[in-house]
Amino acid sequence: MSKEPAKRPLKVAILGCGTVGREVVRLLLTQSDDLRARIGAPLEIAGIAVRRSGRDRGDLGIDPALFTTDAHGLAVREDVDLVVEVVGGIEPARSWLVDALKAGKSVVSANKALLAEDGATLQEAAAVGGADLYYEAAVAAAIPIIRPLRESLHGDRITRVTGIVNGTTNYILSQMDATGAGFNEALDEATELGYAEADPTADVEGFDAGAKAAILASLAFHTRVTAADVYREGITEVTAADVASAKAMGSTVKLLCIAERHVDADGGESVSVRVHPAMLPRTHPLSSVGDAFNAVFVEADAAGQLMFYGRGAGGAPTASAVVGDLVAVARNRLAGARTTAESPYADLRIRTVAEALTRYHISLDVADKAGVLSEVAAAFAGHDVSISTVRQEGRGDDATLVIVTHTATDAALAATVDALRDLPIVRNVVSVMRVEGGEFK
Repeated sequence: MSKEPAKRPLKVAILGCGTVGREVVRLLLTQSDDLRARIGAPLEIAGIAVRRSGRDRGDLGIDPALFTTDAHGLAVREDVDLVVEVVGGIEPARSWLVDALKAGKSVVSANKALLAEDGATLQEAAAVGGADLYYEAAVAAAIPIIRPLRESLHGDRITRVTGIVNGTTNYILSQMDATGAGFNEALDEATELGYAEADPTADVEGFDAGAKAAILASLAFHTRVTAADVYREGITEVTAADVASAKAMGSTVKLLCIAERHVDADGGESVSVRVHPAMLPRTHPLSSVGDAFNAVFVEADAAGQLMFYGRGAGGAPTASAVVGDLVAVARNRLAGARTTAESPYADLRIRTVAEALTRYHISLDVADKAGVLSEVAAAFAGHDVSISTVRQEGRGDDATLVIVTHTATDAALAATVDALRDLPIVRNVVSVMRVEGGEFK
């Protein structure tokens, strides 16, 4: 029997050699034989684009001649077949990838910010060049969620996606829950352990999770959703008292990304996409996701409830997802095929946060006198918001009312809070937090 002739190596351009880029290089070198067997041809590093030349990267075992500061030139070089982008940011990464895709180079990217802001431009460039665009690593690192949404669940109707998709904030909130620490104390600990950046704004203010929510919603609902469409709140205002109150109700506080499909009054459909801290019952599968782990909970008509869990950040987990995508695009390249592109055919209306359906947990510092509860209840009734539970904490001047509502629009709930602030018997609205995922004690 004659042996099949060996296929030529597929040449890979790697844009970026930071924490993730270095791990990608390491996996390509240490797993080269396995990757060749899985793909049917060897992968060969054509070049590695770096910001600064001359740095000692000898520990990678790479020929120094492969390093270049000309990322664009490397991405469009004629002999390059596949491009891996792990630089991040909008520009110049967008220009590099658009030109590479138009030139027929398949792209694997971990760039959540670019995909959330302008994924449409990349998809259009991929269509022009007949190339693949894969981005599993852009959301939740090693957790396989992009491909299941894009391919495995393509025959189903997804109704809701709820996720914990930022490890830094999940670590902070988990520590606040476990130890009773305040936000600043838990953030300091996260920074010391390397879970939080020196400037944690993108994480703690919800920008990172918002970008990921946009990507998940786009795939789940076949509608182009950008980061600008996502309502966003961070966790900087979450207090130890909020976390303690959640514990008293058998719940925990998590920063959630929530993407939902809705049926409108006219029979049409719309989607809402939001990121904010919320109280979640401890019976919900996401409530047990602790430390810096991530998880995505998907609900679909036929498949029911699915949960994807694992390490959502870090060099090695992210590189694992990158190399997994690289295997897929390499196989397609050899077969002369292209994967299923985006399918934004549904083009559903995107709701504002005011239209989103949720519930509120409200703590009120109230005067200790007769008739307080009836006045508070009247404020809720005036905006058609019904009360699920109410309890009083403390007595006399220290009395606090804790109220959990039934589901209503966010606009009606926000208007109710404004009305409460105007009541003479309410000295202070101590805290307001949304609640999700089931009933509370």
